[in-house]
Amino acid sequence: MARTSDGSAGGTDRAGGAEGHSPARSRSERGRGYRTRSATSAGSSAAGSTASRSAASGGRTATKDAPRPSRAGATSTRATRPGTRTGRTTGTARAEAPRRRPRKPGSPTRRRALLRRWTALLVFFGLVAGTVALLYTPLLGVRSVEVSGNMVLTSGEVISAAEVSMGAPMLRLDTDAIRTRIGLLTRVATVDVVREWPSTVLIEVTERQPAATFAGPGGVHLVDSTGQDFATVPTPPPGLPTLALRHVAPTDPTTRSVLAVLAAVPSQLRPQLVSIGARTPGGVRFTLTTGKTVIWGDATDSARKGAVLAALLSQPGKVYDVSAPDLPTVS
Repeated sequence: MARTSDGSAGGTDRAGGAEGHSPARSRSERGRGYRTRSATSAGSSAAGSTASRSAASGGRTATKDAPRPSRAGATSTRATRPGTRTGRTTGTARAEAPRRRPRKPGSPTRRRALLRRWTALLVFFGLVAGTVALLYTPLLGVRSVEVSGNMVLTSGEVISAAEVSMGAPMLRLDTDAIRTRIGLLTRVATVDVVREWPSTVLIEVTERQPAATFAGPGGVHLVDSTGQDFATVPTPPPGLPTLALRHVAPTDPTTRSVLAVLAAVPSQLRPQLVSIGARTPGGVRFTLTTGKTVIWGDATDSARKGAVLAALLSQPGKVYDVSAPDLPTVS
């Protein structure tokens, strides 16, 4: 019995011991449970507060832009494959990532911009090289000189007077200077100089035509309609009258008056003129091949005088005065 009693007592003691330890464990477990519930309550409270703030923020966002969800504290939940970028990032990551400025539509790329610059430079240097080649090299230089319109003057005389250098750039050719040099030839009345590309210079001259002659030093001098003494020949050309003047010059009033009358004489009488002259601009007279003398006067009213003279010459006489065409006389 004592063993049984001891055993029972021992079992009782163990049970009592277990019961003796149980209150402490209960208190410890209750403490842990309380802390757990407190933490859970705090977490729930914080989650509720966060949810409230999220809901409030979501409400404000929904008010401004309904389709746009709140991104407060949100992260991407989209599943991504390994090695690929996620569709969304957090606000911090998005702020730290460098943003690439979008290219405007139609704006040139770097390669196109460089190509345009090089093209512009090549065009510029090409223009400069072309200008230098045209102005300072014989690339488009003079290769030939052609003369036309000359009758008495030879082409060699005109070319020699022009002084055009072979190979001279066509663009730098001074045509006015060439015209001036050729104009120094006394037989030349007018001259025109033209560039004929790519390498020819054309010179067209108009020679002076003799209207009368006069005897002077060296032979017979030829005078054109302006009074210019332009050539000397050994014998007078047929059909030209002789000027009976003290002085022959383009600036002399008497010379100009005599030549004006000579131009107004009727064409049928002109071949009959032997000589024409005057001592004053208003005292022009001329002699015909028949020996008759015509007193013309000045160069005014020449058409009227010519018509009256044609009628008077049918009458016998030696001197025919038409200086006053309304009162002509024959003597």
